[in-house]
Amino acid sequence: MEFLFLEPVFKEAIWGGNQLRTVFGYDIPSDTTGECWAISAHKNGECQIAGGIYDGKLLSRLWKEKPEIFGFYPGDQFPLLVKIIDAKNDLSIQVHPDDSYAKIHENGSLGKTECWYILDCEPDTEIVIGHHAKDRDEMEFMIRNHQWEEFIRTVPIKKGDFFQINPGCVHAIKGGTLILETQQSSDITYRVYDYDRLSDGKPRQLHVEQSIATIRAPFKENQAIAVTEKLSGAVHTHLITCKYYSVDKYEIDGVFAKEFSKYFTNVSVISGKGSINGIPLEAGQNFIIPAKSKECRFEGKMSVICSNPE
Repeated sequence: MEFLFLEPVFKEAIWGGNQLRTVFGYDIPSDTTGECWAISAHKNGECQIAGGIYDGKLLSRLWKEKPEIFGFYPGDQFPLLVKIIDAKNDLSIQVHPDDSYAKIHENGSLGKTECWYILDCEPDTEIVIGHHAKDRDEMEFMIRNHQWEEFIRTVPIKKGDFFQINPGCVHAIKGGTLILETQQSSDITYRVYDYDRLSDGKPRQLHVEQSIATIRAPFKENQAIAVTEKLSGAVHTHLITCKYYSVDKYEIDGVFAKEFSKYFTNVSVISGKGSINGIPLEAGQNFIIPAKSKECRFEGKMSVICSNPE
């Protein structure tokens, strides 16, 4: 089976910038482009196959028509979504629901577990991870009384950091950050607070009641512990394995050969250039390695982040 290269889908946002063009060479719609949906079969931003025998076909259609490509992975929808996010300004303070809450309250949607790999950031940048409320009652009081400085927990970040964001965790990307996000295929986000910003002259919608219902309190840190090993032709860092996905980074220098998941593997080239089985690769390309692809041969000097469903 041939690799499935994908046409990205772009999303504009009031907090977006132009790094998707300057760093990766994407043809973005404006200088306020916040997201590249790089590998997606979600109805709100679906990728088409670019080139090959399935050229132009939607990923969701291929999922239904050719399940063998994906190793007959169980489920009626492609399970993961890979994004690149350019936050020129701060994103809203937000939280995601888990599967059970989303199924009941969001028309059967999947919940949203996600993780962030920091591709780059400006000096002294922070992100929001968690909160300072000691219990659910204090969490609700702080939110309803807009005690944001007391409530919000921030941590410093640097290039190469990695964070797992479970449902119920208050979080926000802050300005000056470029990340690669691997997540469940869900577009459910509850805004807790948006700095009283206006979009088209109006405040953006908040989801206070849903947020209070889904935020976990007290906050418990869930920092992933990466494990790094040196392989022939690459340095491998295992970033996370959770209920929904496994994520790995490979810094390739020379020739690196590997057999991937029994299902399928998402691949994003985050820097450098080279090839896979003789097919040229460069930063910004995203593709899927089908199930049973046997050994794949990477050559060149590049870094890739791979994810596969659990």
